[in-house]
This record gives sequence, structure tokens and C-alpha cells, in this order.
Amino acid sequence: MYRRLSSVLFPIVSILLIGSLIWGYQQYQQRNAVAIKSENQYQRLFHDLSYNMDRIHSELGNTLAVSSASDGMHKKGLMNVWMLASQAQSELNQLPLTSLPVNKTEELLSRISKFAYQTSLRDLREKPLTAQEKENLRTLYKNSAEINKDLDQVQLSVLSDNLKWGDAEAVINAQGNKQQQNVIVDGLRAVDQKVGNYPPMDWGPSVSSLYEHRTVRKLGGVPVTPEDIKRKAQKFTNIDSPAIQVIQNGKGTDYRSYTASLTAPDGHVIRMDFTVDGGLLISYNDEREVGPKQVNRDTAMSKADRFLEHKGYRDMKAVAYNEYDNLGNFTYVREHDDVLVYPEKITVRVGLDNGEVIGIQASDFLNEHKDDRKFAEPKIKLKDARAQLNPDFKVSFTRKALIKNEYNEEVLCYQFGGKINDTMYRIYINTETGVEEAVEEIPAPTAGSKM
Repeated sequence: MYRRLSSVLFPIVSILLIGSLIWGYQQYQQRNAVAIKSENQYQRLFHDLSYNMDRIHSELGNTLAVSSASDGMHKKGLMNVWMLASQAQSELNQLPLTSLPVNKTEELLSRISKFAYQTSLRDLREKPLTAQEKENLRTLYKNSAEINKDLDQVQLSVLSDNLKWGDAEAVINAQGNKQQQNVIVDGLRAVDQKVGNYPPMDWGPSVSSLYEHRTVRKLGGVPVTPEDIKRKAQKFTNIDSPAIQVIQNGKGTDYRSYTASLTAPDGHVIRMDFTVDGGLLISYNDEREVGPKQVNRDTAMSKADRFLEHKGYRDMKAVAYNEYDNLGNFTYVREHDDVLVYPEKITVRVGLDNGEVIGIQASDFLNEHKDDRKFAEPKIKLKDARAQLNPDFKVSFTRKALIKNEYNEEVLCYQFGGKINDTMYRIYINTETGVEEAVEEIPAPTAGSKM
């Protein structure tokens, strides 16, 4: 009986054993393939990060090398720095460094990107680089050289010693064992410590304001997941792409965000930043190649108007425009109760080959927007404010505007637009005190438009 039973069970057990061995081997192969794929991805990201940091250093040097009168080269260099710094920040965030504090390096890249972007938006012919901005470029050029030297040393060790990011990740995630050493971990930690020891820089109000502490009231909302961000990215772009990559930035800080990246049907990359709380759009960048200029300012503005309206940014009015080669940059502010609210600002970049929007920076709008704004009745009459203007100033338009003064306080003003000495200006007179709060020259591309 036992012999008969064993003759039946033995083949079954043998088949099960062989099957389990085959299954186990297949699982091992699959895990090994995933590990190899992840390792290759991390190696590529780190080498791309090192390469882009070298390019940032080169572009900073090129920008500093040209004449102070070369506004076109300055703008081109700053635009390149902006794109490279954004890419480097994205690559740093995708490395397996969740438990390794590299937030100082990440913040520096973010500030470089914002500084270059905000400065490149300006008409550098009308408002060239200031002494402080040039000093910032020199400091960044020097600091980037030091950072690159350390990153190159880590990269050399990775290549020569065949170091693995999987090993580095294991060291980073090891609990209670701070004695373990790893060249990659130690090298990146040293870079972040060096960045943290750099003296603070004066980035200017337009950049510094992006990093001010924001209250929960302004950035409130239910925390969203990467899957939520994928759906938001698909809806915003109208592209049903299954391969959307989402990474979280600034973990453990007050400035958490998601970056979503997707590939458009024609192959170019689109990137968007969203807040973690509420999933609100911070920025949008379509990296398609822009062809030769084919459309004028008014056509581009009409398309930008419709784009903002369609995306939910209502009551926005263009107040400034500048142009570089085949790119147009509009500044929009919200109009509320017949007042232009300048703190609630959105910058829109348009490709002048077809007039389509290829970039948005909405951080100011996001941080400053208030639905319930109330404006006090002016204590100074319009005619009395106008009487304070230079008699030679030829006023062409008048409206109310809310701006921030030199103390970063919101003040309601009368805005007078007009010409003196063949140059267009906007002059802001405080509606409560009658004090002249600000004077700004209207760039030539803006003058003569509906703005």
C-alpha cells in the first residue's frame, strides 16, 4: 500500500519541487532585473546631475564674460541656467536619498533656478543687471566650481570602484548604525554641508518672497497623493499619458511640492510643479523646441488670455510684456473690484512660432491670492493725486492698483500711466497718504499695447 502511495506521490512531489525551484529562480531573476534597472537609472541620474552642474558653471561663466551691454547674451545665459538648475534639482530629487539630508543643495538649486528665471523675464535692455545681481553671479560661479569639484570626485570613485547606489541606499536606510561608511553617502553629505556653510546671498525681493514662510491659510488644503498629481497633470495638459513620473520635493520642510513629468505625443517633455497640500499648480514648463517667430504680441496675448481663462485663472489682466527672439513673456495680475492686484501675479511664457503657452510661473499668485479682498475708500481724491505729478508728464491712463511698498506692505495706489521725455512710465500715488510709492519705466514692448 505504502509502495503504491509513494509511487503516486513521488512524481507529484517531484513536480511541485521542480516547479517551486523554477518559480523561485524566476522570482530571483525578476528581482535581479528590477535591481539592475534601478541601479542603471540611479547611475544615469547621478552622471546627468554632475554633467548639468558643470554646464551651470559654464553658463554662469559665459554670462559673466560678456560685456555689460550684451543684454541678449545675458538673457540667453540666464535662461540656460534656469533650465539646467531646474533639471539638476529634478535629478537630485530622483536619487534614493530620502533619509539623507541634502535639502541645502536642493534649496540652492531651487534659488538659482528662480533667480535666473525671474531675471531673464526682465527687459535687460531697459533694466540691465544690477551690481548686486552681478555679484550674485560671481558668487554662484565660484561656489558651483567648488561643488562640481566634490561631485566629480564622487563620480570618479563611482566609476573607478564600481560603486552601487543600492549599497548607498542600504547605508542611508540603516537604522541605528551610524558607523557605516559609504563614498557616495559621505560625498553627498559633505557637499550639502559645504552648501549650508555658504554665507547668505541677497537674491532680491522677487526671489526671496518665494521662500517666505507661508501660512496654512494661504497654502492650505488636503494633502494629495502622487496618483492625484498624475490626474491633475493629465487634466491640465489634456494629454492622457500613462507614463507620468511624479517625485516629491522638500520632504520634511515647509516647502513640499510634487514635480510631474510627462512626454507629449511628439516626444518633448512637459514638467509641472504642484503643492502637496491641495495639489495647486506652482509652475508649468513645456520644453518643446520653438520655431521662428510667426505671430505678433497681440495675437500671443489673446491666446494667453484664453489659456488662463480656460485653466481657471479668471479676471487676469496683462500688465507687462517683453520679448526675446522667438519667446514672449507676459506678466498678468488679477483685477478685483476695478483694482489691479499686483501681488497676485502670474508670468506666462509664449512661443511666438504659433502663440501657444509653453510656460507658467504661478507661485506669486498661489501665495498671495485672497478671494475676500476689501479695499478702503481713498482718502485722497484722484484729481489731488494727479496734481502732484510733474506738469510735463502726459497722462494717458489712470486706474487703481494694489502694490507692495519698500517695506513689503500692501498699499492701494492710483496708477498713472503716461509719457515724459519720450519715455513711458507708471507712477503710483498712495490713495491714503498721497505719497509717491513707486515709479517704473514701461518697457518698449509693453508701451502702446492694451497693457
